[in-house]
Amino acid sequence: MKLIIAIVNNDDSSTVQSALTEGGFFVTKLATSGGFLKKGNTTFFVGTNDDKVDSAIEIIKANAKKRVEKEPTVPPTEMGEFFTPIMVDVLVGGATVFVVDVDRFEKI
Repeated sequence: MKLIIAIVNNDDSSTVQSALTEGGFFVTKLATSGGFLKKGNTTFFVGTNDDKVDSAIEIIKANAKKRVEKEPTVPPTEMGEFFTPIMVDVLVGGATVFVVDVDRFEKI
């Protein structure tokens, strides 16, 4: 048995969750945040048999799309200084996926 931990952008979370559920996977969803953009993410925990891991990852890959968004830069300024933020392209979306072995599983 394996545990899939998939971190996806909040914009993709409902699509990923629906697709995994339709694919026959049981999903636990957590609201998370962090990283470079400090924006919200969703972390999914999916417990599954070894032979279904690739299928779950394909579902995640098909529904967690990468895209480019404009983000303002925040240069260091002194108190009272004004600045015009420069918009930069940042690649967001996709998924970060971990697959770990499960030593023991019980449904109580």
